[in-house]
Amino acid sequence: MAAPPTVEPSSALSLELLPTDPLLLILSFLDYRDLVSCCYLNRRLNQLSNHDPLWKRHCKKYWLISEEEKSRWNQSWKAIFISTYSDLGRYIQYYATLKKAWDDLEKYLGQWCPRMISSLKESVREEDLDAVEAQIHCKLPNDYRCSFRIHNGQKLVVPGLMGSMALSNHYRSEDLLDIDTAAGGFQQRLGLKQCLPLTFCIHTGLSQYMALESVEGRNKYEIFYQCPDQMARNPSAIVMFITGTSYLEWFTSYVNKVVTGGYPIIRDQIFRYVHDKDCVATTGDITVSVSTSFLPELSSVHPPHYFFTYRIRIEMSKDALPEKTCQLDSRYWRITNAKGDVEEVQGPGVVGEFPIISPGRVYEYTSCTTFSTTSGYMEGYYTFHCLYYKDRFFNVTIPRFHMVCPTFKVSTA
Repeated sequence: MAAPPTVEPSSALSLELLPTDPLLLILSFLDYRDLVSCCYLNRRLNQLSNHDPLWKRHCKKYWLISEEEKSRWNQSWKAIFISTYSDLGRYIQYYATLKKAWDDLEKYLGQWCPRMISSLKESVREEDLDAVEAQIHCKLPNDYRCSFRIHNGQKLVVPGLMGSMALSNHYRSEDLLDIDTAAGGFQQRLGLKQCLPLTFCIHTGLSQYMALESVEGRNKYEIFYQCPDQMARNPSAIVMFITGTSYLEWFTSYVNKVVTGGYPIIRDQIFRYVHDKDCVATTGDITVSVSTSFLPELSSVHPPHYFFTYRIRIEMSKDALPEKTCQLDSRYWRITNAKGDVEEVQGPGVVGEFPIISPGRVYEYTSCTTFSTTSGYMEGYYTFHCLYYKDRFFNVTIPRFHMVCPTFKVSTA
Protein backbone atom coordinates (compact mmCIF):
# COMPACT_ATOMS: atom_id res chain seq x y z
CA MET A 1 0.00 0.00 0.00
CA ALA A 2 1.46 3.31 -1.06
CA ALA A 3 2.17 5.97 1.57
CA PRO A 4 -0.13 9.05 1.51
CA PRO A 5 1.25 12.09 -0.32
CA THR A 6 3.07 14.67 1.78
CA VAL A 7 1.15 17.97 2.16
CA GLU A 8 3.35 21.04 2.18
CA PRO A 9 2.30 23.66 4.79
CA SER A 10 0.79 26.75 3.16
CA SER A 11 2.57 30.00 3.63
CA ALA A 12 1.03 32.47 6.11
CA LEU A 13 -1.37 34.95 4.51
CA SER A 14 0.15 38.41 4.67
CA LEU A 15 -1.98 41.46 5.46
CA GLU A 16 -0.08 43.26 2.74
CA LEU A 17 -1.47 40.80 0.17
CA LEU A 18 -5.13 41.26 1.10
CA PRO A 19 -7.17 43.46 -1.27
CA THR A 20 -7.96 46.98 -0.12
CA ASP A 21 -11.74 47.07 -0.56
CA PRO A 22 -12.61 44.21 1.85
CA LEU A 23 -10.27 45.68 4.46
CA LEU A 24 -11.88 49.12 4.15
CA LEU A 25 -15.29 47.49 4.51
CA ILE A 26 -14.17 45.80 7.73
CA LEU A 27 -12.71 49.04 9.06
CA SER A 28 -15.97 50.86 8.32
CA PHE A 29 -17.63 48.85 11.10
CA LEU A 30 -15.12 49.93 13.74
CA ASP A 31 -15.78 52.65 16.29
CA TYR A 32 -13.50 55.67 16.29
CA ARG A 33 -11.40 54.31 19.18
CA ASP A 34 -10.65 51.06 17.36
CA LEU A 35 -9.98 52.95 14.15
CA VAL A 36 -7.37 55.05 15.93
CA SER A 37 -5.82 51.89 17.44
CA CYS A 38 -5.44 50.39 13.97
CA CYS A 39 -3.14 53.27 13.08
CA TYR A 40 -0.53 51.85 15.48
CA LEU A 41 -0.64 48.17 14.44
CA ASN A 42 1.30 48.25 11.18
CA ARG A 43 1.97 50.39 8.15
CA ARG A 44 -0.82 48.91 6.01
CA LEU A 45 -3.54 49.43 8.62
CA ASN A 46 -2.17 52.88 9.31
CA GLN A 47 -2.64 53.79 5.66
CA LEU A 48 -6.12 52.28 5.48
CA SER A 49 -7.26 53.87 8.75
CA ASN A 50 -6.44 57.28 7.32
CA HIS A 51 -8.87 56.69 4.43
CA ASP A 52 -10.96 59.84 4.78
CA PRO A 53 -14.44 58.42 3.99
CA LEU A 54 -14.09 56.18 7.07
CA TRP A 55 -14.20 59.27 9.27
CA LYS A 56 -17.25 60.74 7.56
CA ARG A 57 -19.54 58.32 9.41
CA HIS A 58 -18.04 59.27 12.78
CA CYS A 59 -18.32 63.00 12.08
CA LYS A 60 -22.00 62.59 11.28
CA LYS A 61 -22.71 60.15 14.12
CA TYR A 62 -20.99 61.99 16.96
CA TRP A 63 -20.84 65.63 15.84
CA LEU A 64 -23.81 65.82 13.40
CA ILE A 65 -21.61 67.46 10.77
CA SER A 66 -23.25 67.53 7.33
CA GLU A 67 -21.69 67.63 3.88
CA GLU A 68 -22.55 71.33 3.68
CA GLU A 69 -20.81 72.08 6.98
CA LYS A 70 -17.82 70.02 5.93
CA SER A 71 -17.31 72.21 2.85
CA ARG A 72 -17.12 75.27 5.13
CA TRP A 73 -14.45 73.64 7.30
CA ASN A 74 -12.21 73.13 4.27
CA GLN A 75 -10.61 70.13 6.03
CA SER A 76 -10.66 66.35 5.68
CA TRP A 77 -13.27 64.32 7.60
CA LYS A 78 -10.55 62.92 9.84
CA ALA A 79 -9.13 66.36 10.60
CA ILE A 80 -12.64 67.63 11.44
CA PHE A 81 -13.28 64.67 13.74
CA ILE A 82 -9.99 65.14 15.59
CA SER A 83 -10.41 68.91 15.86
CA THR A 84 -13.93 68.60 17.23
CA TYR A 85 -12.89 65.80 19.58
CA SER A 86 -10.12 67.93 21.03
CA ASP A 87 -12.78 70.51 21.98
CA LEU A 88 -15.81 68.36 22.85
CA GLY A 89 -14.37 64.88 23.36
CA ARG A 90 -15.47 64.60 27.01
CA TYR A 91 -19.08 64.97 25.83
CA ILE A 92 -18.98 62.49 22.95
CA GLN A 93 -21.64 60.21 24.47
CA TYR A 94 -24.06 63.14 24.92
CA TYR A 95 -23.29 65.66 22.20
CA ALA A 96 -25.24 64.21 19.24
CA THR A 97 -28.38 63.66 21.33
CA LEU A 98 -28.32 67.14 22.85
CA LYS A 99 -27.32 68.87 19.60
CA LYS A 100 -30.21 67.22 17.76
CA ALA A 101 -32.60 68.24 20.55
CA TRP A 102 -31.43 71.87 20.34
CA ASP A 103 -31.57 71.85 16.51
CA ASP A 104 -35.09 70.38 16.52
CA LEU A 105 -36.21 72.88 19.14
CA GLU A 106 -34.80 75.88 17.26
CA LYS A 107 -36.43 74.75 14.02
CA TYR A 108 -39.78 74.33 15.79
CA LEU A 109 -39.54 77.66 17.61
CA GLY A 110 -38.64 79.41 14.36
CA GLN A 111 -41.95 78.24 12.94
CA TRP A 112 -44.27 78.56 15.95
CA CYS A 113 -42.63 80.85 18.54
CA PRO A 114 -40.17 83.00 16.57
CA ARG A 115 -39.72 85.69 19.24
CA MET A 116 -38.37 83.05 21.62
CA ILE A 117 -35.40 82.38 19.32
CA SER A 118 -33.89 85.78 20.11
CA SER A 119 -33.84 84.95 23.83
CA LEU A 120 -31.45 81.99 23.38
CA LYS A 121 -27.87 82.71 24.36
CA GLU A 122 -24.72 81.59 22.58
CA SER A 123 -22.61 78.70 23.86
CA VAL A 124 -20.14 79.03 26.73
CA ARG A 125 -16.48 77.99 26.82
CA GLU A 126 -14.95 75.14 28.79
CA GLU A 127 -13.15 77.61 31.03
CA ASP A 128 -16.48 79.30 31.88
CA LEU A 129 -17.90 75.97 33.08
CA ASP A 130 -14.70 75.21 35.00
CA ALA A 131 -14.96 78.62 36.69
CA VAL A 132 -18.52 77.85 37.83
CA GLU A 133 -17.40 74.53 39.32
CA ALA A 134 -14.68 76.37 41.22
CA GLN A 135 -17.22 78.96 42.39
CA ILE A 136 -19.77 76.47 43.77
CA HIS A 137 -17.18 73.84 44.81
CA CYS A 138 -19.17 71.15 43.04
CA LYS A 139 -18.80 69.19 39.80
CA LEU A 140 -21.34 69.76 37.04
CA PRO A 141 -22.56 66.63 35.20
CA ASN A 142 -21.19 66.25 31.69
CA ASP A 143 -24.61 66.20 30.02
CA TYR A 144 -25.41 69.57 31.63
CA ARG A 145 -22.04 71.00 30.58
CA CYS A 146 -22.50 69.65 27.06
CA SER A 147 -25.88 71.38 26.64
CA PHE A 148 -24.34 74.71 27.67
CA ARG A 149 -21.57 74.25 25.13
CA ILE A 150 -24.40 74.42 22.58
CA HIS A 151 -26.63 77.10 24.14
CA ASN A 152 -26.11 79.01 27.38
CA GLY A 153 -29.77 78.89 28.37
CA GLN A 154 -31.80 82.02 27.67
CA LYS A 155 -32.25 85.59 28.81
CA LEU A 156 -34.68 86.25 31.66
CA VAL A 157 -37.65 87.13 29.47
CA VAL A 158 -41.24 86.13 28.85
CA PRO A 159 -42.17 83.71 27.38
CA GLY A 160 -39.85 81.17 28.95
CA LEU A 161 -38.34 78.33 26.97
CA MET A 162 -39.40 75.70 29.53
CA GLY A 163 -43.11 76.35 29.18
CA SER A 164 -45.92 78.50 30.50
CA MET A 165 -49.16 78.03 32.40
CA ALA A 166 -52.01 80.47 32.92
CA LEU A 167 -55.21 80.68 34.93
CA SER A 168 -57.46 83.67 35.49
CA ASN A 169 -55.37 84.93 38.43
CA HIS A 170 -52.16 82.95 38.07
CA TYR A 171 -49.41 82.97 35.45
CA ARG A 172 -46.14 81.07 35.23
CA SER A 173 -43.48 81.09 32.50
CA GLU A 174 -40.16 79.33 33.14
CA ASP A 175 -36.85 80.42 31.65
CA LEU A 176 -33.91 78.06 31.16
CA LEU A 177 -31.22 79.78 33.22
CA ASP A 178 -27.82 80.68 31.81
CA ILE A 179 -24.82 79.25 33.65
CA ASP A 180 -23.90 82.42 35.60
CA THR A 181 -27.45 83.01 36.86
CA ALA A 182 -27.74 79.35 37.81
CA ALA A 183 -24.45 79.50 39.72
CA GLY A 184 -25.67 82.60 41.55
CA GLY A 185 -28.70 80.64 42.75
CA PHE A 186 -26.70 77.59 43.91
CA GLN A 187 -28.14 76.46 47.25
CA GLN A 188 -26.41 75.33 50.44
CA ARG A 189 -29.29 75.91 52.87
CA LEU A 190 -30.99 73.10 54.73
CA GLY A 191 -33.49 71.33 52.50
CA LEU A 192 -31.74 72.36 49.27
CA LYS A 193 -28.11 71.53 49.96
CA GLN A 194 -25.93 71.18 46.85
CA CYS A 195 -28.83 72.08 44.53
CA LEU A 196 -28.44 74.11 41.34
CA PRO A 197 -31.45 75.91 39.79
CA LEU A 198 -32.14 75.01 36.16
CA THR A 199 -35.19 77.19 35.54
CA PHE A 200 -36.78 80.29 37.00
CA CYS A 201 -40.13 82.07 36.75
CA ILE A 202 -39.95 85.80 37.39
CA HIS A 203 -43.68 85.90 38.30
CA THR A 204 -43.82 83.12 40.91
CA GLY A 205 -40.18 82.60 41.90
CA LEU A 206 -40.60 78.94 40.96
CA SER A 207 -37.47 76.98 39.99
CA GLN A 208 -36.61 73.46 38.97
CA TYR A 209 -33.44 72.30 40.73
CA MET A 210 -30.82 69.65 40.01
CA ALA A 211 -29.18 67.89 42.95
CA LEU A 212 -25.42 67.84 42.39
CA GLU A 213 -24.84 65.40 45.27
CA SER A 214 -26.83 62.59 46.90
CA VAL A 215 -27.84 64.41 50.07
CA GLU A 216 -31.06 64.97 52.05
CA GLY A 217 -32.77 61.97 50.48
CA ARG A 218 -32.14 63.05 46.89
CA ASN A 219 -30.38 61.08 44.17
CA LYS A 220 -27.41 62.65 42.44
CA TYR A 221 -28.47 64.66 39.35
CA GLU A 222 -32.19 64.26 40.13
CA ILE A 223 -34.28 67.21 38.94
CA PHE A 224 -37.25 68.48 40.91
CA TYR A 225 -39.58 71.28 42.02
CA GLN A 226 -39.29 72.21 45.67
CA CYS A 227 -42.45 72.17 47.78
CA PRO A 228 -42.27 73.66 51.30
CA ASP A 229 -43.83 71.48 54.01
CA GLN A 230 -46.49 73.75 55.49
CA MET A 231 -46.93 71.51 58.56
CA ALA A 232 -43.26 71.05 59.42
CA ARG A 233 -41.85 72.62 62.56
CA ASN A 234 -38.62 73.10 60.63
CA PRO A 235 -39.44 75.72 57.95
CA SER A 236 -36.50 74.56 55.82
CA ALA A 237 -38.01 71.09 55.31
CA ILE A 238 -38.57 70.66 51.58
CA VAL A 239 -40.62 68.09 49.70
CA MET A 240 -39.71 67.56 46.05
CA PHE A 241 -41.84 66.80 42.98
CA ILE A 242 -39.47 64.84 40.71
CA THR A 243 -39.32 65.98 37.07
CA GLY A 244 -36.25 64.09 35.80
CA THR A 245 -33.53 61.60 36.72
CA SER A 246 -30.76 63.33 34.72
CA TYR A 247 -30.29 66.51 32.73
CA LEU A 248 -30.16 64.59 29.43
CA GLU A 249 -33.43 62.76 30.12
CA TRP A 250 -35.12 65.90 31.50
CA PHE A 251 -34.18 68.20 28.61
CA THR A 252 -34.61 65.80 25.68
CA SER A 253 -37.97 64.48 26.90
CA TYR A 254 -39.23 68.06 27.25
CA VAL A 255 -38.01 68.99 23.76
CA ASN A 256 -39.59 65.86 22.30
CA LYS A 257 -42.90 66.82 23.90
CA VAL A 258 -42.65 70.30 22.36
CA VAL A 259 -41.57 69.43 18.81
CA THR A 260 -44.06 66.56 18.43
CA GLY A 261 -46.95 68.87 19.34
CA GLY A 262 -47.47 67.26 22.74
CA TYR A 263 -47.61 70.72 24.28
CA PRO A 264 -49.91 73.25 22.59
CA ILE A 265 -48.72 76.63 21.34
CA ILE A 266 -50.98 79.38 22.71
CA ARG A 267 -50.31 83.05 21.99
CA ASP A 268 -46.76 82.34 20.81
CA GLN A 269 -45.93 80.41 23.99
CA ILE A 270 -45.41 76.76 24.90
CA PHE A 271 -48.10 75.64 27.33
CA ARG A 272 -47.43 72.50 29.33
CA TYR A 273 -50.81 70.83 29.00
CA VAL A 274 -50.73 67.07 28.44
CA HIS A 275 -53.36 65.61 26.13
CA ASP A 276 -54.36 61.96 26.29
CA LYS A 277 -55.36 60.91 22.75
CA ASP A 278 -58.05 58.65 24.20
CA CYS A 279 -59.55 61.55 26.14
CA VAL A 280 -61.97 62.57 23.40
CA ALA A 281 -65.74 62.16 23.21
CA THR A 282 -68.04 62.91 20.27
CA THR A 283 -71.77 63.47 20.66
CA GLY A 284 -73.48 64.03 17.32
CA ASP A 285 -71.54 66.80 15.58
CA ILE A 286 -69.75 68.06 18.71
CA THR A 287 -66.38 66.76 19.92
CA VAL A 288 -64.96 67.46 23.38
CA SER A 289 -61.29 66.85 24.21
CA VAL A 290 -59.33 67.59 27.38
CA SER A 291 -55.71 68.38 28.30
CA THR A 292 -54.45 68.59 31.88
CA SER A 293 -51.49 69.88 33.86
CA PHE A 294 -50.22 69.67 37.44
CA LEU A 295 -49.19 72.94 39.11
CA PRO A 296 -46.50 72.29 41.74
CA GLU A 297 -46.31 75.91 42.85
CA LEU A 298 -49.93 75.77 44.07
CA SER A 299 -49.67 72.28 45.58
CA SER A 300 -48.44 70.84 48.85
CA VAL A 301 -47.87 67.36 50.25
CA HIS A 302 -48.36 68.37 53.90
CA PRO A 303 -51.24 69.14 54.07
CA PRO A 304 -52.25 67.11 50.99
CA HIS A 305 -53.43 69.62 48.40
CA TYR A 306 -52.79 68.77 44.74
CA PHE A 307 -53.68 71.47 42.24
CA PHE A 308 -54.51 70.69 38.61
CA THR A 309 -55.60 72.78 35.68
CA TYR A 310 -57.44 71.47 32.65
CA ARG A 311 -58.09 72.90 29.21
CA ILE A 312 -61.24 71.87 27.33
CA ARG A 313 -61.75 72.11 23.59
CA ILE A 314 -65.31 72.02 22.21
CA GLU A 315 -65.61 71.78 18.44
CA MET A 316 -68.49 71.33 16.02
CA SER A 317 -67.80 69.47 12.78
CA LYS A 318 -67.39 71.76 9.79
CA ASP A 319 -69.72 69.41 7.88
CA ALA A 320 -72.60 69.96 10.32
CA LEU A 321 -75.73 71.65 9.01
CA PRO A 322 -76.14 75.36 9.87
CA GLU A 323 -79.30 74.60 11.84
CA LYS A 324 -77.18 72.53 14.26
CA THR A 325 -75.81 75.79 15.72
CA CYS A 326 -76.34 75.70 19.49
CA GLN A 327 -75.48 77.43 22.74
CA LEU A 328 -74.06 75.96 25.93
CA ASP A 329 -76.42 76.41 28.90
CA SER A 330 -74.92 74.47 31.80
CA ARG A 331 -72.35 71.93 32.93
CA TYR A 332 -72.43 68.88 35.16
CA TRP A 333 -69.30 67.37 36.76
CA ARG A 334 -68.74 64.13 38.62
CA ILE A 335 -65.38 64.40 40.42
CA THR A 336 -63.81 61.28 41.99
CA ASN A 337 -60.61 61.17 44.05
CA ALA A 338 -58.26 58.22 44.61
CA LYS A 339 -60.24 57.13 47.69
CA GLY A 340 -63.41 56.85 45.64
CA ASP A 341 -65.01 59.91 47.22
CA VAL A 342 -67.39 61.55 44.73
CA GLU A 343 -68.38 65.20 44.42
CA GLU A 344 -71.03 66.42 41.98
CA VAL A 345 -71.05 69.96 40.65
CA GLN A 346 -73.67 71.59 38.43
CA GLY A 347 -73.94 75.19 37.30
CA PRO A 348 -74.73 77.60 34.48
CA GLY A 349 -72.31 78.09 31.58
CA VAL A 350 -68.54 77.59 31.76
CA VAL A 351 -66.16 80.11 33.37
CA GLY A 352 -68.98 82.66 33.29
CA GLU A 353 -69.61 82.27 29.55
CA PHE A 354 -72.34 80.72 27.40
CA PRO A 355 -70.51 80.00 24.13
CA ILE A 356 -72.30 79.51 20.82
CA ILE A 357 -71.03 76.57 18.77
CA SER A 358 -71.58 76.54 15.00
CA PRO A 359 -70.19 74.36 12.17
CA GLY A 360 -66.38 74.50 12.14
CA ARG A 361 -66.19 76.68 15.25
CA VAL A 362 -63.93 75.85 18.20
CA TYR A 363 -64.36 77.08 21.77
CA GLU A 364 -61.64 76.51 24.38
CA TYR A 365 -61.49 77.40 28.04
CA THR A 366 -59.33 76.70 31.08
CA SER A 367 -60.38 75.82 34.60
CA CYS A 368 -58.91 74.06 37.63
CA THR A 369 -59.58 71.67 40.47
CA THR A 370 -57.83 70.33 43.57
CA PHE A 371 -57.63 66.91 45.17
CA SER A 372 -56.69 65.81 48.68
CA THR A 373 -55.32 62.64 47.08
CA THR A 374 -52.44 62.35 44.61
CA SER A 375 -54.79 61.46 41.77
CA GLY A 376 -58.39 61.70 40.67
CA TYR A 377 -60.59 62.00 37.64
CA MET A 378 -63.47 64.07 36.29
CA GLU A 379 -66.25 63.39 33.82
CA GLY A 380 -69.61 64.88 33.00
CA TYR A 381 -71.65 66.59 30.32
CA TYR A 382 -72.69 69.96 28.92
CA THR A 383 -76.28 70.85 28.22
CA PHE A 384 -76.91 72.77 24.98
CA HIS A 385 -80.00 74.19 23.32
CA CYS A 386 -80.50 74.64 19.59
CA LEU A 387 -80.76 78.23 18.36
CA TYR A 388 -83.08 77.28 15.48
CA TYR A 389 -85.30 75.11 17.68
CA LYS A 390 -85.19 76.84 21.04
CA ASP A 391 -87.18 74.16 22.84
CA ARG A 392 -84.70 71.43 21.83
CA PHE A 393 -82.09 70.57 24.51
CA PHE A 394 -79.42 67.90 24.47
CA ASN A 395 -76.39 66.75 26.48
CA VAL A 396 -72.82 66.50 25.18
CA THR A 397 -70.49 64.05 26.90
CA ILE A 398 -67.29 65.25 28.57
CA PRO A 399 -64.81 62.32 28.47
CA ARG A 400 -63.34 61.02 31.69
CA PHE A 401 -59.90 62.55 32.24
CA HIS A 402 -57.40 61.57 34.90
CA MET A 403 -55.05 63.85 36.82
CA VAL A 404 -52.03 62.37 38.58
CA CYS A 405 -49.47 64.11 40.77
CA PRO A 406 -45.87 63.40 39.71
CA THR A 407 -43.65 61.25 41.94
CA PHE A 408 -42.44 63.09 45.02
CA LYS A 409 -40.05 62.57 47.92
CA VAL A 410 -40.34 63.84 51.46
CA SER A 411 -37.29 65.72 52.72
CA THR A 412 -35.18 64.36 55.56
CA ALA A 413 -34.15 67.88 56.59
